[in-house]
Amino acid sequence: MTVIDVAIVGSGIIGAHHAKAIARHPGLRVTALVDARIEAAEALAATLDPRPSVHLTLAEALSAQAINLVSICTPSGLHIAAAEETLAAGAHLLIEKPLDTDLAKARAFAKVAEEAATRGLVTSVVSQHRFDPATVAVGRAVREHRLGRVTSAVVSMPWWRDQAYYDSAGWRGTWEFDGGGALANQGIHLVDQMLALLGRPAEVYAQTALLSHERIEVEDVAAATIRFESGALAVLHATTGARPGLPVRLALYGTEGSAVLQDDQLEYFHTTTDPQLRAADLVPPQDVYGAAKDPDGWVTGHLRQYQDLVDAIGSGRAPGVQVRHGLEALALVRSVYVSAGLGRAVSFSEVLDGAFDDIQPSQVTPNSSQGANQ
Repeated sequence: MTVIDVAIVGSGIIGAHHAKAIARHPGLRVTALVDARIEAAEALAATLDPRPSVHLTLAEALSAQAINLVSICTPSGLHIAAAEETLAAGAHLLIEKPLDTDLAKARAFAKVAEEAATRGLVTSVVSQHRFDPATVAVGRAVREHRLGRVTSAVVSMPWWRDQAYYDSAGWRGTWEFDGGGALANQGIHLVDQMLALLGRPAEVYAQTALLSHERIEVEDVAAATIRFESGALAVLHATTGARPGLPVRLALYGTEGSAVLQDDQLEYFHTTTDPQLRAADLVPPQDVYGAAKDPDGWVTGHLRQYQDLVDAIGSGRAPGVQVRHGLEALALVRSVYVSAGLGRAVSFSEVLDGAFDDIQPSQVTPNSSQGANQ
């Protein structure tokens, strides 16, 4: 097997997770680490064998050795600049979620990635939960019409982040680098899963609030109702103010059956097309809700996406998660913020196409009248 040399840009928590996933793939090798905080890159490099080179800039890393793939793990607001530099250098690309904080920049980058694909370069956006066995099983059931017409969904992420989390880095909880709060940073995985299972949204109506944290610009609670082009209705909820933190839950309801994913496992499945079919028949035992989970599951999820990326590079096919998927997830998050700021429903297509690009973050600042000290 030809080994793909990888540079990781960003040596923080998520960069370390990528390094662990790459170390478990026989076709990948971390060759370089890039971080403006050289001590962070040095610390991560010391945990890897063989030890990668360490660089202050991506340009320096790209000029120092042959790099086939670059994984962008920087704060969200820095994604596009590094991504464009990567494709210009002729390397394949994986961008951590979200695609960026700025929808207009992300929209322009989608065209750059499309042109790069004509040169054989593969670009993917991290959405590792699309590869979870439970999500794959439910997606197949939807495509095979085992649930009949999907009529509605309820998606909830009741997580907890203490104040120290936001205080730990200056970029956390900012519009410029985090791109939003509970929904943009943590909840975007559920947003993407919802899009994968329900298709394209038509209209979004939302509210956001800052209720349990201080010294941040963004929301820690978001709630939205979404109408999809199929006619299905969904409720989306995300918060980092739910102590002690509960499992994420995605429930899908249809005229011939229903499915529930909880904590990335398949909790419930029913279909009238095959009444004997149950969750345990669709996923491995460890992916049935209640079973002991892989303690290294986060790394396993990224490993699945890296496997898809390696397959795409080797075969020349499109990756399972493309830039357009990342763009649509970002547009749905942006739709929530625009709707909350305007106090009315907004068209998803209009947000995606740029009709609300002139709305500034200050215009969508969450209601904080019930803040942490109130």
